[in-house]
Amino acid sequence: TLLSLFQLGKEGKSLSEMLETVTEIDGEVKRSLVSKNDASESELQYLESSFPSQNFVVANGRAYFPQTPVISKDDIDLLLDIDLPKNKAVTQLLKPYLTGDDKYHDAISKASAFLFEQDGSSQREDACGDAVQIEQDLPMENPLRFEWNDKQTEELKVKVCAIIDPLSEATQRAAPLLRAFRDQLQLPLSLVVVPRILLDGDDDIPITSYYRFVAEPNAIPNVNPPRADFSHLPANHLLTLQLDVPEPWIVIQTQSVQDTDNLRCDVNTGCSDEAHTGEKEGDLSEKQYLTRVEYGLTGLSFFGQCYDASSGSPPNGLQLTLSEISDLGNKSGIPAMQEIEIGADGTTTASSSSRNLATGSDSGHYSDTLVMKTVGYWQLRANPGVWKLEISKNSRGAEIFDIVDGSIKYGKFKVDPNTAQMDSKTLVMKDFVSSGELLLVKRRPGLEEASLFYDEPGQVAVDQGEVINVFSLATGHLYERFLKIMMLSVTKRTSSKVKFWLFENFLSPSFKASAIAMAERIGCEVEFVTYKWPEWLRGQSEKQRIIWGYKILFLDVLFPLDVKKIIYVDADQVIRGDLKELWDMDLQGAPYGYTPMCSSRESTLGYAFWRTGFWKSHLQDKPYHISALYVVDLEKFRRDLVGDKLRSVYQQLSADPNSLSNLDQDLPNYAQHQVPIFSLPQEWLWCESWCSDETKTLAKTIDLCNNPLHKEAKLSMAKRVISGDLFEESWEELDAEVEKYNLEFQESIGQ
Repeated sequence: TLLSLFQLGKEGKSLSEMLETVTEIDGEVKRSLVSKNDASESELQYLESSFPSQNFVVANGRAYFPQTPVISKDDIDLLLDIDLPKNKAVTQLLKPYLTGDDKYHDAISKASAFLFEQDGSSQREDACGDAVQIEQDLPMENPLRFEWNDKQTEELKVKVCAIIDPLSEATQRAAPLLRAFRDQLQLPLSLVVVPRILLDGDDDIPITSYYRFVAEPNAIPNVNPPRADFSHLPANHLLTLQLDVPEPWIVIQTQSVQDTDNLRCDVNTGCSDEAHTGEKEGDLSEKQYLTRVEYGLTGLSFFGQCYDASSGSPPNGLQLTLSEISDLGNKSGIPAMQEIEIGADGTTTASSSSRNLATGSDSGHYSDTLVMKTVGYWQLRANPGVWKLEISKNSRGAEIFDIVDGSIKYGKFKVDPNTAQMDSKTLVMKDFVSSGELLLVKRRPGLEEASLFYDEPGQVAVDQGEVINVFSLATGHLYERFLKIMMLSVTKRTSSKVKFWLFENFLSPSFKASAIAMAERIGCEVEFVTYKWPEWLRGQSEKQRIIWGYKILFLDVLFPLDVKKIIYVDADQVIRGDLKELWDMDLQGAPYGYTPMCSSRESTLGYAFWRTGFWKSHLQDKPYHISALYVVDLEKFRRDLVGDKLRSVYQQLSADPNSLSNLDQDLPNYAQHQVPIFSLPQEWLWCESWCSDETKTLAKTIDLCNNPLHKEAKLSMAKRVISGDLFEESWEELDAEVEKYNLEFQESIGQ
């Protein structure tokens, strides 16, 4: 069709003649084209035709009629963004048939107009039309169609129509928005409920969660705060609370009495916060059954894309820092910058009153990160205000790249020739719906092929003394209890000072406060880290799998860039050895080291899935490692872009929901052929399920992994396994010491 239209246009055929030969175009569309677009008779006749409006724009043969009397520059830019790529595609398709004939411009214009008019016509079959058709196919008495605000249709140009499957996650998220359209915006709303009749495969249980959308138009802080209410929940079911928030938001639990990972309402014992704490509630009929959990927006994130303007590819591995711009007064040597004012509509303008602004103090930056390979993604934690984004001054990237001002249009990078190369870029956190920032960098002359990393690691290493960095994460009160015991055992057994880096996203506020107090008593440090799962990376719905993902997928960006090595220890482990030995161990060029799975307990060898089938074939005689403890050379990890490699493999494998059953463990083992693993000596992790009793005497760490032969409660296993002459303190003694620190903390805050 496209080629025939093009040839007819080159021959100078009239519009009517061209349309007679094309059967693929709908008759109504043909009539519309004749009335609006035929300028073949005379230019005067074209201009004098009867148009719906005297105000119109013609672009590539199509006439557009805006419904407002004014056309702005933004309207034209939008038209170009929509129309130009389509017409470029048509021109590219017709390129082999182009000659020096001047008529081909007009021919391409007409061909494009015909195709896109037909395409636009088919797309205008909207949900409202579908709703009417569906209703006609249903019985006369249709209880599944609802309409609201229908009397306002003539006054409003917007009408909302929705066709929903009531038992789907999409409907869970759409329902509160539809309610806002109906009640707050008073828009005409038509709703047709179309439940699925048959379920099969993974759709046997369409939804397994309850969902609430927090959008309270009449919310007043501290009086009527925005909230989500869950009522009539099933009793005797174990429920877990999980947030679904915009990508820039960093939301942390700020108050909770109960364990939000293990919420259970029992008719006999009650389910309120008072019942959980043991306070008397009175008669059963008077129980409130009220559980309250509070969350706070503790920070916001800048995120965006970074590209090398010369090559168009992301400079993955480029180190970025974010510094706060503070008022340092009129000190000499500080360049003057105008203050930025944020208007009520979110626009930013330079203030007429001049101030001298510069970056924060010499103590350093606020946050830092690396540029990822996928879409050049980067993410930096911030707060509302004005910030300075720059390439890390202590990195190789600062020697190679300059920041430049420019934009991306139609897939091409355009650097502003009137701006000089910059040391930094100013970012303004002005709202809660950041759409992403674009950072363009350009290589300096003579460094077009230079490596982004120093040839020899450690050239710019920061002296951290003898501090051993230990990473861990946990969720739920039980595992928070295990985590404190692990921290205590590590600090007692390690000959160097220890700093714990704990993943904050899932920790309770009570744990964080008491853990800091305990750390001061036992002589270690605690710092909390956080990261938001990027929207472009395939997500996980189960909380446990989300935690596994955070455990392995973001090691290159989770910690400050001056942290050069980290040891991960599972929360339910107890340490018998000195982690300084593991810290000093030579990984022989590998970015990380894991302990191979034991094979000395014969009774469970039949459950060792890595010894047969797919895993045996894939590993090719390489060992399968356990992920309960590992050491990471972060310098090597970042230099070899291991994070990008792991995320790439994850993105491929996670397309199959049945793959990566043990995400944090399967992923590095699967990727061994791309990212080598150094196998730690077997004694660095002993697990009763896979390791024999005879090897326990050599064990430097004890892990409470699940036994495939039988189920046993974690507390019962801990008390049984971590006891006896092999331990300087039993698990129960360590637990009692932790409880002593908890009581001291509660007394100090008056609880």
